Amino acid sequence: MNGDDANEGRSRDDRRERRRSRSRERHRSRDKKRRSRSHEKRGSRVQEVKGPNRRNRKPYKYWDIPAAGFESMSPMQYKAMQAAGQVAPTTLPQMAPLTLTTNIPFAGSAISRQARRLYIGNIPFGVTEEMMMSHFNQQMKMAGLAQSEGDPIIACQVNLDKNFAFLEFRSVDECTQAMAFDGIIFQAQSLKIRRPRDYQPLPGLNENPSMAVTGVVSTMVADTPHKIFVGCLPNYLNEDEVKELLSSFGPLRSFNLVKDTATGLSKGYAFCEYLDSNITDAACAGLNGMQLGDKKLVMQRASVGKNPLGSGGMLANFQIPGLSMNQVTSATAGPATEVLCLMNMVQPEELEDEEEYDEILDDVREECSKYGVVKSMEIPRPIKGVEIPGVGKIFVEFATIADCQSAQQSLAGRKFANRVVVTSYIDPDKYHHREF
Repeated sequence: MNGDDANEGRSRDDRRERRRSRSRERHRSRDKKRRSRSHEKRGSRVQEVKGPNRRNRKPYKYWDIPAAGFESMSPMQYKAMQAAGQVAPTTLPQMAPLTLTTNIPFAGSAISRQARRLYIGNIPFGVTEEMMMSHFNQQMKMAGLAQSEGDPIIACQVNLDKNFAFLEFRSVDECTQAMAFDGIIFQAQSLKIRRPRDYQPLPGLNENPSMAVTGVVSTMVADTPHKIFVGCLPNYLNEDEVKELLSSFGPLRSFNLVKDTATGLSKGYAFCEYLDSNITDAACAGLNGMQLGDKKLVMQRASVGKNPLGSGGMLANFQIPGLSMNQVTSATAGPATEVLCLMNMVQPEELEDEEEYDEILDDVREECSKYGVVKSMEIPRPIKGVEIPGVGKIFVEFATIADCQSAQQSLAGRKFANRVVVTSYIDPDKYHHREF
C-alpha cells in the first residue's frame, strides 16, 4: 500500500512538471511573437520616414522662392542663367539712412546701451549708487537738461575698489548732454566724466553736449585751435590755484593739470581753454613769461595738426608736455641708431589697464614692422610709489639703422590717439641698460 501511494505521488509530480513546462513554452512563444510584431512596426515606421513621400511636408517659406516668370525652373537652372547674364541681377532697394531723434525713445534699448552710459571717475570714497543717481538726477533737472518728467538716470554701478562708477541714462541725448558735467564738484572732489571704452557713436546724433553748465569746468580739453598749453608751473601749485591764476582773464571752459599717477603731484604743465575764445591771445600775452617762484610761465596756443614742422624744419608754436623746446628740437635730429624713441603717444594712466596696454603694444609693433624687423620693444609702465624712468615714451629696437630711419621718417608728425608723434634716436647701450 505504501508503494502504491509513492508511485501515485510521483505521477502527480510528473504531471505538474509537464504542465509547467508547457506553460513556459507558451509564454516564450507569445513573447517571440510580440517582439517580432514590434520589430515589424518599427521597421515600417522607419521606412515611412525614409521614404520619398513629401506630400505632407510644409513648403519652404523663405528658401529658393522662384522669381516671377521663372516658376517652372529649378534654382540651379535659374542661377546658371543669371551667371551667364541671361537674367538681370537682383537690385536691392535703397535703404534710407538711420536717423535717430531722441527725446525718450531709447529707454532700455539694448542697441543704444553703450551710447546711454557714462564713466564717472574720481568718485568720493564710500559713495553709493543711490547717492550718485540722486546727485546727477538733481543736477540734470536744475540745469534744464532733463527732457521729460521723471529721472533721466535709470541705473548706476559703483566700483569702490577702483574709484569709478557707470551711470546709465534713459535716452542717448540726455546722456550726451550730461557730458557737460565733466569736472563738477561732488563731495569736494572733481568728477571725471568720459564715454565708456567700448562706446560706438550712433549715426545722426551729436556726440558733444550742446551747452556748457555754468560754474562747471571740464577736465577734458578738446583739441581745438583755442587749446592753450601752460608750462613751467611750480609743482607746489594745485589745480585750484592754477585755475584761479588763469581765470583772471575770464571763465574757463576746460582745464587739465597733468599729474604723476604714482604720486598725484603736478608734473608742471597743464592745458586749458577759455569759455570765450576771443580772449585766448590776450591771456597768452598777459601770462606768458610771468615769474612764478624760480620759473617763468610758458603760455601759448597748443599745436593742433598733423605736421608741427614748418617748411624749414623749424618748430612753430609746438610744445610737447614734459619736454623743453630744446628737447623737442633735438627730437627731430641727431645721429641715427637702431633704437627709436616715440613720444607724445601715451599717457601714464592709459598704461595701467592691462588690456589697453596690450592693445597699444600690439598696435605700435604692427605699425613699426611695416618699416623693418622689430627686435624688441619697451613701453615703461607706472608703478605706484616708484619712480619709473621713461614712462610716457615708447622704445622700438630695429634690426638695422636703415629700418629705424625708415620708421622715423614715416612716423614723425603722424597722429596716435589724437596726439602728434615726436621721434628721437637713442643710444642702444642706454636702451639695453634701461637708461630711459
